[in-house]
Amino acid sequence: MQRRQGNGLAIVLIVLGAIMLMGIALPLIHGMFRILFPVLLVVLGYYGIKSGRKVIGWVVLFIGVMSLIAKLSWIIGPLLGIALVVWGISVLKGRRNGTY
Repeated sequence: MQRRQGNGLAIVLIVLGAIMLMGIALPLIHGMFRILFPVLLVVLGYYGIKSGRKVIGWVVLFIGVMSLIAKLSWIIGPLLGIALVVWGISVLKGRRNGTY
């Protein structure tokens, strides 16, 4: 068997595929790919926009961003709630001082 310089990625893909087929560490891999795929779509969309394929780049970027927002909604919702509470408190404090 000849070893070439670019075999590292092929070996990683073969091992990752074998692990997925055997069912070992499936929840870990599933959790990783759940976030990795939308991030990959965002990166590919950005690359498409920069390389001159603006329409397909924007479509892929939009799909990636929407998917990423959906995957991270469990943290976006509470952060938005905290931000609204802090903003409301700052508005109330500003009214007492007469600056708002």
